[in-house]
Amino acid sequence: MADLTKLESKLGEVTGLAMAAKAATTKVQRLAAEEHEDLVGMLEEMSAQAAETEERCTDLAGTFDGKKTAILEEARSTKNKAASMLDIYLDDDSDALDGFEFLTMAEAGEVGHWEVLGQMAKSAGRIDVNDLVGWALPIQQQHFDAARSTAAKLAASEDPDEEE
Repeated sequence: MADLTKLESKLGEVTGLAMAAKAATTKVQRLAAEEHEDLVGMLEEMSAQAAETEERCTDLAGTFDGKKTAILEEARSTKNKAASMLDIYLDDDSDALDGFEFLTMAEAGEVGHWEVLGQMAKSAGRIDVNDLVGWALPIQQQHFDAARSTAAKLAASEDPDEEE
C-alpha cells in the first residue's frame, strides 16, 4: 500500500469521520424518534450531508495518483475508531440528550479536522482540497451548532433533581 503524506492522511480521516457521522446520526435518530419526532428531519439531513461529504472526499481521493486505496483505508480505520467511541458512549440506556451530547463532541472533532485539512491544503497549494474544505467546513460548523443547541434545549427540559 502507498505511503500517505500528512495531507492525504488527513483527507482519509475526514472521509472516515463522514462515514462515521452517517452511523451516528442514524443511531441518534432512533433515540430521538420516540419522544422527539421533531428532531428526526434534522438528523436525516445531517446524515444525507455526511453521505455527500463521503462521496466528495472519495472522488477527491481518486485524484491522488495511486493513493486512493490507501486514503480510503485510512478512512475505514478512522470510521472504525469513531464507531468504537459511539458504541461506548451510547449504550442501551442512552436517550436523545445523550445522543446529542455525543454528536456535539463528534461534530466539534469534525470541524477541527476540516480546519486542519484546510490549513494543510493552503500550505501545499492544493486548490482542489481547499475547494472541498470550503464546501464542507460550513456544513460541519452548522452540524456542530445544531447538535450543541439541541443538546442544550433537551437539557433545559430535563428535571435536574430526577434520579437516573
